Amino acid sequence: MAMVGLFWIVGGDVYVGAKPSGPGPGVRLTSEGVVALGDGQSGLYLWEDVRALTVADVPVKSFGRQVGALKDVALGMVLNLAAPVGLGRADEAPAMMSVRVESPSGSHELNAYVAAAVGYSPTEVGLSRTLLSRFTEGAATMSTALAAMSEWGRAWEGGSPREAQREELLRGWVG
Repeated sequence: MAMVGLFWIVGGDVYVGAKPSGPGPGVRLTSEGVVALGDGQSGLYLWEDVRALTVADVPVKSFGRQVGALKDVALGMVLNLAAPVGLGRADEAPAMMSVRVESPSGSHELNAYVAAAVGYSPTEVGLSRTLLSRFTEGAATMSTALAAMSEWGRAWEGGSPREAQREELLRGWVG
């Protein structure tokens, strides 16, 4: 499994945001369409009906966000050392982003967990948004890009690639 831009790729499966676990919300991209997963959202939006696919509430990586994440880790460690029997801070839910699917039946807002702890690089956000818009340009464009992402995911071994490689992959998938 690997994160590339706003996408989480597990084997041949491609998700916008993190792959959901249990009843958590998520959005999967398949050759048929956009699949809403998790409690409170379900459905399949066929590519032929998807007019636009956009993402909002995406956290962008910044120095302040990185410092905040380090502070949270340090504070959590101190609290766990001081009170190791569950008196530490309650687990916080991961950040969410909104995936909007525009179709003839209207606008559908789906939720997905953010996969990047300190946010995504501005370049990866821009390339990911461009790639999402390309999916709505027609079946040939969508199937080529999605097939390339799935093929890469099946062949990739290891965790997420480094930022420069992620950007290179996104540029290739955008075409």
